Amino acid sequence: MPAAVIFDLDGVLVDSEALWNDARRQLVEESGGAWKEEAQQAMMGMSSVEWSRYMHEELGVPMSEEEISEDVVERLEHLYRERLPLIPGARAAVTAVAPHWPLALASSANRSLIELVLELAGLAGCFEATVSSEEVAHGKPAPDVYLEAARRLSRGPATCVAVEDSTSGLRSAAAAEMGIVAIPNQAFPPEPDSLALADVVLESIQELEPELVASLSS
Repeated sequence: MPAAVIFDLDGVLVDSEALWNDARRQLVEESGGAWKEEAQQAMMGMSSVEWSRYMHEELGVPMSEEEISEDVVERLEHLYRERLPLIPGARAAVTAVAPHWPLALASSANRSLIELVLELAGLAGCFEATVSSEEVAHGKPAPDVYLEAARRLSRGPATCVAVEDSTSGLRSAAAAEMGIVAIPNQAFPPEPDSLALADVVLESIQELEPELVASLSS
């Protein structure tokens, strides 16, 4: 039986990938850069340092990487405070699993956004540890953020189960040698080879129940 469960945030608990896409695209266009259709897929899973550099170097945003990150985060915070795009069933799934295993969050989102989402969703008390990829050396698909989440829970990575939705996230969890529950992102579906890394594939987070988690080998 697994010893801990580690959730991704964007695409798993909040339906936010399109909002990230819109916020970044708006900044690129407003600043005189040139948006590329492959940009969203390229940036999924990157840490704030990595995607800010990408926007500066590849999309031509004439701002410092720190300024780019701050601008995009401010746009997302404003949208979240207006209406948090919590995925139906996400709160119920987390609160159902939390009594049985210690939970962590391993996200590519900035620290301030992680804390805001959990506060607005009323889920902050469910997670014993949260990690932003800006706090580790490399973003997803590198395993760093998942390895750090396991470390903060004092659990071995191989004893943990990750809940993921994207290509980079699935590869990150697999590189950390964790069990994987995949809930494929409908707007930005994971590549077939990454989805094949999952131990189980669900249609929605509403299907994530303690019994299913308990059945996974660790």
